[in-house]
Amino acid sequence: MSNNFADLFEHAVDAMPERLAIVEGERRMTFRQLDTRADALAGHLAAAGFGAGSHIGFQMHNGIETMETLIACFKLRAVPINVNYRYGVEELRYVYDNADLTAVIHHRRYGPAVDRVRAAVPSVRYAMVVEDGTDERCDGSVPYETAVESGCAQRYSGQRSADDLFMMYTGGTTGLPKGVMWRQEDMWRVLGGGIDFYTGEPVADEYQQSRIGAQTPPSRWFVLPPLIHAAAMMPTFTALWSGQTVLFEPKFEPARIWRAVARERANILVITGDAMARPLLDAYRERPADASSLVAIGSGAALLSQSVKNELLELFPGVVLTDSIGSSETGFGGIGFASKDDDVTRGPRVATGRGAVVVDDDGRPVGPGEQGWIAKTGSVPLGYYKDQARSDRLFRTVDGVRMVVTDDRARVEPDGSVTLLGRGDMVVNTGGEKVFTEEVEAVVKAYAGVYDAIVIGVAHERWGQQVAAIVSGNDSGSVDFADLERHVRAHLAGYKLPRRIWVAERVGRTPSGKPDYRWARAYVADREPDHRVS
Repeated sequence: MSNNFADLFEHAVDAMPERLAIVEGERRMTFRQLDTRADALAGHLAAAGFGAGSHIGFQMHNGIETMETLIACFKLRAVPINVNYRYGVEELRYVYDNADLTAVIHHRRYGPAVDRVRAAVPSVRYAMVVEDGTDERCDGSVPYETAVESGCAQRYSGQRSADDLFMMYTGGTTGLPKGVMWRQEDMWRVLGGGIDFYTGEPVADEYQQSRIGAQTPPSRWFVLPPLIHAAAMMPTFTALWSGQTVLFEPKFEPARIWRAVARERANILVITGDAMARPLLDAYRERPADASSLVAIGSGAALLSQSVKNELLELFPGVVLTDSIGSSETGFGGIGFASKDDDVTRGPRVATGRGAVVVDDDGRPVGPGEQGWIAKTGSVPLGYYKDQARSDRLFRTVDGVRMVVTDDRARVEPDGSVTLLGRGDMVVNTGGEKVFTEEVEAVVKAYAGVYDAIVIGVAHERWGQQVAAIVSGNDSGSVDFADLERHVRAHLAGYKLPRRIWVAERVGRTPSGKPDYRWARAYVADREPDHRVS
C-alpha cells in the first residue's frame, strides 16, 4: 500500500468518476474532470522540469484551481508549499527563501507581490498566474489555462510512496513561519481519515474510503477556512478521498455563504473558531437562510468559545456541533461534541484521538485532575524543515516511545477526556501567577459589548507582566469598561483581569482565524491604552 495523497484521490476518481467533486459558485467539476485537469497541469509542470521533491508554492485563495494545483503536485511527487497570501513582501521573501521554492502558482491579485519577491529570490525560476477577475500586472507568469491546455493529460506512471513529503508552513502568529514535514501516510492517518476520528481505529486499506464512499450517497462539505491551512486542506482531501462533494467560496463573506448553503444544500460546515462563527451568526440573524440541510458544524484550529457554541446551538438546535484540537505539529488531537453550558470560561473538552496523551514535564502521562502538556505518539511529523534545533525540542523519547510534546496545556478529566487550557507559550506571568490568554479571551468575548478580543501580556515594572486586551466593540463601537470589568470579575480571579485595554476597529487574525499576536504586540507598542484598571 502506498497510502499516498495522489493515489487516494485517484482511487476515488476510479470508483465514482461522474460524481460531483467540487462546486465553486456557478462552476461544477466532477471527479473525472478534476483528475483530467490535474493530470494536464502535472504534465505541464513535468515538461517544465519539475518533479519528485520540487518545492512549488501556491499563493492562492480557495477555488477549483487551488485543488487542481495541489493534486497535480502530489501526482508528480512534488511538494506543494502553502504561502499565506496576506503576507507582506518581506514575509513572503522569507517563506520563498526558507522553503526553497523553485516555482509559485498564484492568483492574479497577488501578482505584484510575487514579482517583487521573485526578483529577490532567484531560486524561484517559474511562476504561473490564475485569473481571478482582477487586472493586476504579472511579469513573466505563465497563464494557468495555457499551462493546462498544453499539458499531457496522462496519469503519472511512476511509483509513488507513503514516504513522499507533505509540508505545511505554520502561521507564524508568535514568530517566524516554520515548515512542518510529514510523511504523507502519517498525515493521512492523523488528519485525512486514515484513522477513524470517532472509533480511533486505523482504516483497513487505502481503498476503504473510496470503496465505502461509492456505496453511499455523497454529502456536501462547505469548507470555509483558506486552503493554505491544514484546517481546510485536510478536511477537503478527506471529503474527496471518500467521494463527498466540496463547496468553496473564494472569500469569506457570511451573507453570501448562507445563500450558498441554501442553494447548494450544504450538509457540513467547516469553520475555524469564533472568527468565522460570530460573523456567520450575525449574518444569519440579519437575513436568515434555509439551513435545514445542515447536519453538522465542525470547528478546529482556533478557539470556539462556549458563549458562541451556545449561540450556534440556539439557532441550529438540530445540528451536531463539534470542536477539534490539533496543530500542524500533531495533526488530530481530539474531538468534542458541544452542548450548552452557562460556564463561559470552559475550554474545549474533547475525547483524545489515537496516540494523544497529556504528559508532565518529564514526558510521562498525568492522571485525572492533573494538568500537563498535550503530546502525540504514533504518527508524528518528521520535524521542522531546515531547523534541527527546533526539531530536537519538538520531539522526546520517553521509555522508548517517540513523541511530540506541544506547548498546549490541558487537564485530564475523571472520565478520561481532556480540557484544553491554553498555549503554554502564550501564558502571561503576572506576579508569579500564570494566566492562560485563551481563558481570558473567552470571558471577554462573552461580554455583550465586545465583538472580538485578543489578550496578551505587557511589561510591568512591579509584576513583570500585566494582562492586557485589545478589543473591538459591537455595533456602537464603544465599550463600557466598568461593566466589562464587572463581567470579567464575575467569572475570573482578579489577577486575570485585563488591566490595560485598547479598542481597535478590528482585531487582527490570521486567515485561519487564529489570534494574530504579532499584530497585537505591534498595535499596543505605540499607543496609549483606552482604559486602565488601577
